[in-house]
Amino acid sequence: MKFDYLTEQKILRESAHKLLAKECPSDFIREMADHETGHSGDLWNKMAELGWMGLLIPEAYNGSGPDFFYAAIVLEEMGYAGYSEPFFSSAIMGTMPVIDSGSAKQKKKILPGLATGKSKATLAWLEADASYSPGAIKLSAVKKDDSYTLSGSKMFVEQAHLADLIICAARTSDDPSGISLFLIDMEAEELEINPLHTIADDRMFEVVFNDVQVPESMLLGEENQAGPVLEKLLLKSAVAKSAEMCGGARRVMDIVIPYVKGRKQFGKPVGAFQAIQHHCADMQTWLETMKFVTYQAAWKISNGLPYEMDASICKTWTSEAYRKLVALGHQVMGGIGFMEEIDLQIYFRKAKTVEMAMGNSDHHRELIAEKMGL
Repeated sequence: MKFDYLTEQKILRESAHKLLAKECPSDFIREMADHETGHSGDLWNKMAELGWMGLLIPEAYNGSGPDFFYAAIVLEEMGYAGYSEPFFSSAIMGTMPVIDSGSAKQKKKILPGLATGKSKATLAWLEADASYSPGAIKLSAVKKDDSYTLSGSKMFVEQAHLADLIICAARTSDDPSGISLFLIDMEAEELEINPLHTIADDRMFEVVFNDVQVPESMLLGEENQAGPVLEKLLLKSAVAKSAEMCGGARRVMDIVIPYVKGRKQFGKPVGAFQAIQHHCADMQTWLETMKFVTYQAAWKISNGLPYEMDASICKTWTSEAYRKLVALGHQVMGGIGFMEEIDLQIYFRKAKTVEMAMGNSDHHRELIAEKMGL
């Protein structure tokens, strides 16, 4: 893998960094945490004008992609800024299943709106036990004539309150692998949306399906064949989340290192003490290895190479490294790092929640072991 950025990639990274630095400072993050919807239409529209929502969508559907590596670059800068609005839920989780499984008619109807940001989608996958295993899906879809009735509830549905469309994974067979995907209009009266309060203010919801009627035409892909689609989605989304974590880790370093250079004890900067130096060296080591495994996986995805092992390695490492990096940052800065006025606490909360997103380390270690034939 050639690790250098291409000219176009450098331009994208610089423009993303500048826009988010201007439009999404830490004061804005705090404001959105207390905001009713946690969403800024102005910033969303500016990102849409730059084509960010269409980075995974083919040009035939108003997108600018598909190129996963470019999307990873944008996600890293979003992680740096602490941005947690519906980009990941819509442009990644809500887009990839349509691209992979949608019929020509469904793609033509849905993807242009997602690419331009005029519509938003999200994915309803997890249930009460928060397991990504297909066998854990209990929400049922019972077919009668030319429609399905969906009954049950989904947990941790990201940005459901802003979505126009929800992609729901439902059980259509008693077989553990009998899972299908459905396109659900969020205006359906039988849907109930309940907010879940998390430490990261990342707008998660419980979505209850009270016998939602779905026409057969809204089946995404083939019946009982969603398992491989979800597996692929999990791995790619894990890499996307890892890119976000890389950005957060960079921001933590930019908070901690200037502090240890400027904070003085016993007449010299605390960064001059060996224990602090070793902590900072560990943090930098974790950051560099996070970036390497993440962009290696993203590069393989973009180039059509086998990426499954790399994706699980990537998520396993970045989840743990990011959490440890932020924890060491707190140890280096001391009590001041936990104050609400200091940005470090924002990234501590995000690090803990994103560690569990798209499969925790144990889940991906199991996937790695399976691929090793163990």
